[in-house]
Amino acid sequence: MDPKHSNREPYSYEQSGVSIAAGNALVKAIAPLARATARPGADANLGGFGGFFDPKAAGFRDPLLVAANDGVGTKVKLAIDHDRHDAIGIDLVAMCVNDLIVQGAEPLFFLDYFATGKLDHGVAERVVAGIAEGCKQAGCALIGGETAEMPGMYGPGDYDLAGFSVGAVERGEQLTGEAISPGDIILGLASSGVHSNGFSLVRRLAADKGWALDTPPPFDDTRNLLDALIEPTRIYVKALLPLLRAGRIHGLAHVTGGGLLENIPRILPDGCRALIDAGTWDQPALMAFLQSEGAIDPGEMARTFNCGIGMAVIVREDQARRVREALEAAGDTVHAIGRIAAGTRGCRIGGARGDWGAGADWEACHDA
Repeated sequence: MDPKHSNREPYSYEQSGVSIAAGNALVKAIAPLARATARPGADANLGGFGGFFDPKAAGFRDPLLVAANDGVGTKVKLAIDHDRHDAIGIDLVAMCVNDLIVQGAEPLFFLDYFATGKLDHGVAERVVAGIAEGCKQAGCALIGGETAEMPGMYGPGDYDLAGFSVGAVERGEQLTGEAISPGDIILGLASSGVHSNGFSLVRRLAADKGWALDTPPPFDDTRNLLDALIEPTRIYVKALLPLLRAGRIHGLAHVTGGGLLENIPRILPDGCRALIDAGTWDQPALMAFLQSEGAIDPGEMARTFNCGIGMAVIVREDQARRVREALEAAGDTVHAIGRIAAGTRGCRIGGARGDWGAGADWEACHDA
């Protein structure tokens, strides 16, 4: 016998760093979390090769399906570095379902992707618990997902997340922005914090300025700075759905990367431009802190952060008061932040001296 082939130890998948048993144990542990998100159309059981959804059981007659996928960017690194895994899943859901509602679609189901070098059962379960909570806030079912253990791809303790959601809207009721016209009012729904955009800049500031994240910041002595930064993204679905179904909303823009300047023009028809007055709402203390610490130009703030507005709601002028009252009754803080005017498709933000805009005048045009 060739000595090279004698006395060889057998290889196994677990020796390479992948534990099938750990993955199976995780699925068993998170199954109750998924079942808690069940809704008409989905039983939210895990373990199959795919998840089923029945639009008819959900009450739809002739639905159009709308799909969205997203991640949470480098906010996940903040969660990893500080052992704050419990709410990052809410961010993951929010980034997807808020993109569905702006098209008039009710989120129906959600799937997640969790990738890591070595599966830490406790961390993964905490992340998925957050995902399940986000699904409950959005009224959608967690019907499946994928846990990928990939040694060598991620450093110790690192993981990444991606989410995928599908919603539905009755044919002819989809929100396209075509109804938007000059004279419409722009309402802004307050954000819960930084949400999930701009964290590469936040983390750079934290490192360069030596922020003590475990101590209260100068603007809020009731919690530490890390709590303020990692506050999960607000989910606007349940507040907006009744108004959409009543036909009271002309357009919605989820304020993510690109800020107000870049996101509002995405929903405007040709010949319409958004005029935003930065003096119509107070800049949140956290945003003022970031701007001051980084000496960030107002225009850069408007393209990088949500600046306190997580969702823009465009309505007919004679509907603005009723819509505002309904949203406030649902628990949202609402500001009248601007209007739609005739002109080149785009967004102009103006700030008088003394506003957080410091007299700046920024503009984004979308002619193409």
